[in-house]
Amino acid sequence: MAVRILLIEDDRELGRALRTALTTEGHAVVSAASLSEARALLANHSAIQPNNTHTTQPFDLVLLDLGLPDGDGYSFLEVARKASHIPVIVISARPEEESKIKLLDAGADDYLVKPFSIGELLARIRVALRYRGNLAQPATLLYQRDGLHVDLIKREILLNGLPVKLTPTEYELLARLVRTAGQAVSHRQLLTDVWGPEYLEHTHYTRLYIGQLRAKIEANPADPHFILTETGVGYRMLAAD
Repeated sequence: MAVRILLIEDDRELGRALRTALTTEGHAVVSAASLSEARALLANHSAIQPNNTHTTQPFDLVLLDLGLPDGDGYSFLEVARKASHIPVIVISARPEEESKIKLLDAGADDYLVKPFSIGELLARIRVALRYRGNLAQPATLLYQRDGLHVDLIKREILLNGLPVKLTPTEYELLARLVRTAGQAVSHRQLLTDVWGPEYLEHTHYTRLYIGQLRAKIEANPADPHFILTETGVGYRMLAAD
């Protein structure tokens, strides 16, 4: 299972850069630009049904900015700690030792001062997950099955040895499905991870682009072999060989 990260950052440019870097590494990222949005996402991904299952796949880690438009990230940390033991890494422009101590004492797993390198962030994420005992399976970055070859590191897609040309959005959608091949991905997750949380109401996007993808990689798009429909949920990429 890919690591699911809740990124709470109101700086659009930084948020986009972090999202791209983390997604490239195989992580599934859900973004929030405010405390209210973050709280709603955390509650939705932590709610337990009577049969003791989650309503949606829970987050594995939170990246938390402090200066948010509707309050301070410190209050979110308090909520997160009451709800679960999910690792929380604070990313902030505040270098003061007092701020670091306050957040770490309140339950943050780590504190990164902006600006920081992506390499350092990824290392801190690995440490936080390891410390919490999370051995989440790495995402699939190389997919091969029945003539379809997808290399997300090289951004290479071949079908029976011939290159497949995809639009940028088609590629991101296929990459999202490949990273969690063998697992169902909901329409909401696809919309959030590929287009962004502001597109959650545009459910026709997934149907349209899945249709376009199938037309390019399936021998019979009407009876797909690689991208399967999970009725009432979303889609699932057939597991690799």
